Amino acid sequence: MVTPKHIVTEEEIYYFDLRGYLVVRGVLTDEEIKACNDAIDHHAELLAERPLGSQTRGSKALSGGKAGRSELWGILEWPDEYRKPFRKLLVHPVVVARLTAFCGKGFRLDHGPWLISGQKGTDGATLHGAGEPFSPGDWYHQQNGQIFCRAVTVTWQFTDAPAGAGGFCILPGSHKANEPRPPGLDTLEDDMDLVVQPDMKAGDVVFFAEAATHGTLPWTADHDRRSVLYKYVERAACRDVGRFFTPQQRYGDWVNELTPEQQAVLYGPGVHTAGVPLPYLESDGKKTWISGERIGQDVRGGTVKKV
Repeated sequence: MVTPKHIVTEEEIYYFDLRGYLVVRGVLTDEEIKACNDAIDHHAELLAERPLGSQTRGSKALSGGKAGRSELWGILEWPDEYRKPFRKLLVHPVVVARLTAFCGKGFRLDHGPWLISGQKGTDGATLHGAGEPFSPGDWYHQQNGQIFCRAVTVTWQFTDAPAGAGGFCILPGSHKANEPRPPGLDTLEDDMDLVVQPDMKAGDVVFFAEAATHGTLPWTADHDRRSVLYKYVERAACRDVGRFFTPQQRYGDWVNELTPEQQAVLYGPGVHTAGVPLPYLESDGKKTWISGERIGQDVRGGTVKKV
């Protein structure tokens, strides 16, 4: 029996808790991959390249020797035919199921999405994040059989990233580390044989805890790297947002073009909502919808529940 991809399995929850990341394979169809790549191609002139060496801290192990990585922002605001496939990914059923399991109901987009790209010889980036020292913005906790991962990055792959090609790398299990990273690990001058670069294909998606030590290896493949990152957090977390709360206040009136389900993940952080219930999402693998259950915490301390 094959488990539908929109259902998170006990094995996946175990793997994510143990390793701090999870790759879900073959999520996107060839047509969906092509639509996203065509949109990126159309906006290629907007790619901004970081200076060579700006993310390596002088590390030879992280130096690609030819270029800094390229980035492309504003994806959700592109003209309709180009933004549409990326807006669908915002609340993709595969994402809804796993973020509900890893972050809890009411997860939201903290920042992104944006494209990370690079040609052969593009620099890597120093490793960062870990369970120690404690970070209030992206901690990892488990209690009563429930994972509480404060921040999860969802990265969609639009070109293959085979073993040895470079790109995303991680130290499995480091999201629960109780000791600080040894010198040399951030720059991979001494990787201690701990670093893993997952083998991924176009159409795969990787979920990783921001608390885990992660970074980027120099890109060595002949084709360009194309990874689009969506940075999600649990309901009350705040990593990269301002003082605004509603989707319109945070992003502008263009969000009125989105569906209610897409707007549901664009609220600002908070659990005290003055009695205004927040929307939660559910999915059956084919579509995503607003749950009939909405829970908000009144500023006076009372709980508001609407069914």
